[in-house]
Amino acid sequence: MASDPELEGKWHAPRSGRDVAARLVRSADGNVSVADVESGGELVSAASAQIRISRRVGSVPRRIFFPDQSMFVTRDNDGVDRLLGASVGRGTKWLVEMERFRPRLAIAVALIAVLAFAVYRYAVPVLVEVAIAVTPDVVPGLMSSGALATLDEAVLSESELDAERQQEITNGFKALAAHAPRGSDGYTLYFRKGGAIGPNALALPDGTIIITDELIILAGDDDDSIYGVLGHEIGHVADEHSLRRLYRAAGITGLIILIGGDIGSGVEDVLIQGSALLSLSYSRDQERDADRYSIEIMHRAGRDPEAIARFFEVMRDRFGDTGKGAILTTHPATSERIEEARRYAREITATAKGGDG
Repeated sequence: MASDPELEGKWHAPRSGRDVAARLVRSADGNVSVADVESGGELVSAASAQIRISRRVGSVPRRIFFPDQSMFVTRDNDGVDRLLGASVGRGTKWLVEMERFRPRLAIAVALIAVLAFAVYRYAVPVLVEVAIAVTPDVVPGLMSSGALATLDEAVLSESELDAERQQEITNGFKALAAHAPRGSDGYTLYFRKGGAIGPNALALPDGTIIITDELIILAGDDDDSIYGVLGHEIGHVADEHSLRRLYRAAGITGLIILIGGDIGSGVEDVLIQGSALLSLSYSRDQERDADRYSIEIMHRAGRDPEAIARFFEVMRDRFGDTGKGAILTTHPATSERIEEARRYAREITATAKGGDG
């Protein structure tokens, strides 16, 4: 004679925390009962339709609730599914099947990956443009002041350039910036000693531009090459490259949070901390666009449009293509970049002469 299927576990009386070693049995008529292991006495019994079973989550013990509020707990999850499978709710069955049938889980993961890529490829760029459009004017100012304070605290120091030279370069910078959409009042030039970052220039979202003493000294007597670099930085501001990189990083962080849950203060770090702004590098396309902007604004200002190419050559000859200590450290002045700058400068000059003729 075959015995009724059963499960080993613990039974808790209503409103009691005491464990009772027990055995759950399902009889042929569909009733589910729990018996004391030691005495064999029945502790509780109910029709299978009256019991409630917790969902299966990994190896977490399952709980079977009875109408009198007593509870049977067992670690035999397979036994629960085998013995009480018909009593398991639809949602629980789906989860159990997903756990057991890995190909379906793999498909679900693949679908999530495709969705994440679609959001990254198409939704994030749209959201970046929307974010830029609705950003109040005060926000870039706050970001920039935080970034400048971080730089001054960690890397930069007071410029040792004499006041007369600073004023001379500032005057040339203002004349150049007058040909940008924001005009000369839309940009502020700061002089700093570069320290660890050496000859460099940086643009912040509100139009703040920093140039290091080392860069000015490296340029020597070729002031146009200094203005070519500053034109490049004006281009980053005009095209809002910093904000685009910042919002894109925030969007990707949000996507990671959506997929993987809370990752702590990631968004706050990206949006508020100045160090986050400084850690974001421009893309190669943004660098090329800024190079072209420099050439265009230098031409409009009546200065040599090839000047930035000359400065890149100085950087290449001084530091090679390693980018060490160079302006735009993640994008060294490669020969290709120099050639393209010269080609575009000649193209603009020739077009202008053709128009004049």
